[in-house]
Amino acid sequence: MTVNITSIKTASDGVWQGDNPFDYAFPLLIVQTALVLAVSRTLAFLLKPLRQPKVIAEIVGGILLGPSALGRNHEYMHRIFPRWSTPILESVASIGLLFFLFLVGLELDLSSIRRSGKRAFAIAAAGISVPFIMGIGVAFILRKTIEGADKVGYAQYLVFMGVALSITAFPVLARILAELKLLTTRVGETAMAAAAFNDIVAWILLALAVALAGNGDEGGAHKSPLVSVWVLLSGCAFVIFMMVAIRPVMNWVAQRCSPEHDTVDEAYICLTLATVMVSGFITDLIGIHSIFGAFIFGLTIPNGDFAEKLIQRIEDFVSGLLLPLYFASSGLKTDVTKISGGKAWGLLAMVITAACGGKILGTFVVAVLCMMPVRESITLGLLMNTKGLVELIVLNIGKEKKVLNDEVFAILVLMALFTTFITTPAVMAVYKPARRSSSSSSASRKKYDLRILACVHGPGNISSLISLIESTRPVNKAQLKLYIMHLVELTERSSSIVMVQRFRKNGLPFVSRFNYRVRAFHERVAVAFRAYGQMGQVVVRTTTAISALSTMHEDICHVAKEKGVPMIILPFHKRWIKSGGPDVIENVGHGWRGVNQRVLSKAECSVAILVDRGLGGDYQQNPGPATTIAQKTCVMFFGGPDDRECLELGGRMVEHPAVSVTVMRFVEETSVQHDGSGLKPTLSKGREKYTFSTAIINPEKEKEMDEKAMDDFQRKWEGMVEYKEIKGTNIIESIMAIGKSGEYDLIVVGRARFPTAMVARLADRQPEHAELGPVGDLLASANNGIVSSVLVVQQHEKVISDEALVVAAQNDEAINEV
Repeated sequence: MTVNITSIKTASDGVWQGDNPFDYAFPLLIVQTALVLAVSRTLAFLLKPLRQPKVIAEIVGGILLGPSALGRNHEYMHRIFPRWSTPILESVASIGLLFFLFLVGLELDLSSIRRSGKRAFAIAAAGISVPFIMGIGVAFILRKTIEGADKVGYAQYLVFMGVALSITAFPVLARILAELKLLTTRVGETAMAAAAFNDIVAWILLALAVALAGNGDEGGAHKSPLVSVWVLLSGCAFVIFMMVAIRPVMNWVAQRCSPEHDTVDEAYICLTLATVMVSGFITDLIGIHSIFGAFIFGLTIPNGDFAEKLIQRIEDFVSGLLLPLYFASSGLKTDVTKISGGKAWGLLAMVITAACGGKILGTFVVAVLCMMPVRESITLGLLMNTKGLVELIVLNIGKEKKVLNDEVFAILVLMALFTTFITTPAVMAVYKPARRSSSSSSASRKKYDLRILACVHGPGNISSLISLIESTRPVNKAQLKLYIMHLVELTERSSSIVMVQRFRKNGLPFVSRFNYRVRAFHERVAVAFRAYGQMGQVVVRTTTAISALSTMHEDICHVAKEKGVPMIILPFHKRWIKSGGPDVIENVGHGWRGVNQRVLSKAECSVAILVDRGLGGDYQQNPGPATTIAQKTCVMFFGGPDDRECLELGGRMVEHPAVSVTVMRFVEETSVQHDGSGLKPTLSKGREKYTFSTAIINPEKEKEMDEKAMDDFQRKWEGMVEYKEIKGTNIIESIMAIGKSGEYDLIVVGRARFPTAMVARLADRQPEHAELGPVGDLLASANNGIVSSVLVVQQHEKVISDEALVVAAQNDEAINEV
């Protein structure tokens, strides 16, 4: 059925008036968008266990929606993706592509490319030139083998094939490096620098290819050569104008929108986004694709708070909604069935071999010549072989300019898909970054009596952290080395990668100056701990872990092991903020709770979780010795390894003159003894339960250790610690009364993985935060009116034992008490 596109209306009058929404532009676009998002997101979920980048799912989703799979059903194609809807879909997708390339330019740091050194430059040059030359050879074979390929002029065909085989997709590579935790390695640093340089060269070559292509077979071979020259000269003039005239203007705009100003004028944001469109129009007017103008304009905007705000405004909408439409439009042009017969599949194998061989071999040889180890050189070659979105852009422009026919287009799309798909598994098979031996820093560790790794989500955790750390450090005695780790979530957003483009020499992640919030955090940490440095008793090292929440615990545990810290302090995922009225609860998200749970399970040292209800206040203003009591701490002791760790921590606090410590020992009123059989594993049946260790313990020996620990503590700190014993049957009421009283700023409790009978009888309660243990959960609940901050401590055991969900034995006494 032939449709006059000028007769297509935007919106229908509805089914009740006899209109079919699929015959109208806007309703059909909504259906197409929803379908594309559903397919791409489903595939991304299915491919996530294989650690594949999202671009793989989007490319495959586009192919499945096109004539290669679902499109073989003609009724589906005519109804969902009719020919008259193609210009509309491609126009919307092109807007997304335009702003995506603006974001790519925005995220590329030209100064870092200049500083990347000769090694990265040499590797990038080899990674471009060798596959480009092989691409020219492949082009000659394809022209002689595939019907219709020789109708295009030699120059444009050779350049397009060379560019298609030599490209490295910088955004996709950054995502893969982040997923594999290679961003902080020498391989990752070199790959990022080389890929950034490769990206710049790729766009220059693409502009050259477009200038040479003209209208393909209609004008490419017959037009005057002067046309291409004028296009190239105009393109160069545009780049010079943007860098000389527009870049200073954008620097001025960025300064006007700096953090020193309270608000960012919306006019600057709107003007910048409009300039993206204008830049695209100018390069399209010149004869180069519009995306080139958006990319160059992105390069003119300096890194800083203004650039970050731009990314926050448009990235999710562009990458999440509009960009998948571009993959769908590419998939609609890709017909895998065009690759039929042994000869066609042989050509596909040849193209894949040439692309992979040229990129990997060229990179490997130069990397080895640059004195890199063989394994790292191979890994670098595999990483630089990453294709993806940039490749698809080149191929679509080639098809649009009629340089590539359907069969060549399909072959090159499958090549891009294959090379990107194999990158992650190949790198995982070849390269495992070496973990440095923890013994290397043993000499420096002896200099410090105490080492602590403290993790924070943001500036809001600083006050309570300083208060807690200072209270555990005996004044004028102990040397403390404190590692502050800022935890930053690595999301699906490509801008997350910007924060990890610069690294510390020690291999730990470092903070990019690009992200203002992260930078401001570090500035506040530096100010807060400046007094510590002046005292000469505390050495502070700050670092940033930028990782997906599912693997964040690996970074924390690795740094803790590498630095030999005996304790990790984690912030609770909820924080109570004091205000004029009721306290405001700030919740950073359930995902961060999972991070804490995994650290508790995997850490090879003691772990403490701080539930902050305003601990410290203005304490950070005057850290150091004090003559008045600034903090009252209560240590609750029930018995067991975790409680003994609390007692040891309380002993450190006693030595601080500004801290008053009270030990509350809960004892059984009757002669109830815990023989180790009061706990039994059970299935949770969908309900959250407390986790206790299932290791076999000797209750008599545990009781002896508890008594000895308490006797030693009382003997050592006699007269300096207030000691109370609490007897009774209702321990819940006693615990709650202490928490509600407001008498103590901080309550220290054990997680109770080896609970006494008294604590075990609390296990049948439905927990709110099971990872804190029964007592910690009571004190951390938002509904119990607790006003004191809480520190829940888990002691590290040399023999790591499994934990299981348990409930207390259902004896009458336990039921009556609870």
